[in-house]
Amino acid sequence: MSTGQGFDLDRLVATNASAAFNRLAGFEVVSAGAGEVVLRMAWRDDLTQYAGHLHAGMIAALLDTACGFAAASIVGSVTASHFSMNCLKPAVGRSFTAKGALLRAGRRQVFARSELFAENEQGEAVLVATGETVLIPLAG
Repeated sequence: MSTGQGFDLDRLVATNASAAFNRLAGFEVVSAGAGEVVLRMAWRDDLTQYAGHLHAGMIAALLDTACGFAAASIVGSVTASHFSMNCLKPAVGRSFTAKGALLRAGRRQVFARSELFAENEQGEAVLVATGETVLIPLAG
């Protein structure tokens, strides 16, 4: 598959900014390119569940977005067809970093994985969740 149509960092930053949900949640594209992306989100009390951990819906959104942006850095516009996640421990920290990586890009399906890390007050990062997304490339 040709890599000429992938989104560069500036385009992914603009794509992120154009998504109302991403703005609402405070997602930030830190780095992107060559099938990899790093997103960050600061801790917010209004995005927690009843026990005070980051809500699983927000975890899923971070993981899925990291997968989609990693894929887009190579193949361009994509949409998810299947997503799964594993929550490994409660997501609590001052900020969260989602790292996405493209696994395989085909003509009809693109496979990506992601990991979510919670950073504590001392700056230590702990893996709290993983995700995998199957995406469909969209015609330009």
